[in-house]
Amino acid sequence: MNSVLETHYHDHEWGVPVHDDHLLFEFLILEGAQAGLSWSTILKKRAGYRLAFDDFDVERIAAYDEAKIDLLLQNPDIIRNRLKVRSAVTNAQAFLNVKSEFGSFDAYIWQFVGGKSLCNHWQQASDVPASTPISDAMSKDLKKRGFKFVGTTICYAYMQAVGMVNDHLVGCYRHSQLL
Repeated sequence: MNSVLETHYHDHEWGVPVHDDHLLFEFLILEGAQAGLSWSTILKKRAGYRLAFDDFDVERIAAYDEAKIDLLLQNPDIIRNRLKVRSAVTNAQAFLNVKSEFGSFDAYIWQFVGGKSLCNHWQQASDVPASTPISDAMSKDLKKRGFKFVGTTICYAYMQAVGMVNDHLVGCYRHSQLL
């Protein structure tokens, strides 16, 4: 049984194409934080992340120092894993570099799917892959650019979250809405 948070997320956010750099950055941080945990845990802590991480202001996060990281590690409203918190800072710095090179993170990240959502036609949840050759390529390129917590499985979950791929099952009403 899904929680109210999970149902709302599914019905209003998951799989909806995102082209806003601010929201693309938020999902990048949240997907990295989710590694090894359930998405429901992250949804419950999302408001805490917004407060703790200055509403995902990429420039402010890129400037966080060790004192700020230590402060974040004391915050029970986020996942207090030093590697994950530090990766948010590293990823903010890499995000700004990509933005500088491509004009926007949106232009960079959506190139992996040719600028438009890929629509799958999965019948059941067990059909949905954990990664694809596209998420493999994305992961490899993000890592080359200095990003952390961007393995292929995290990249595929990110692609699903920001609508680069429509993985709603064909029997789900959201599948046809997002075509």
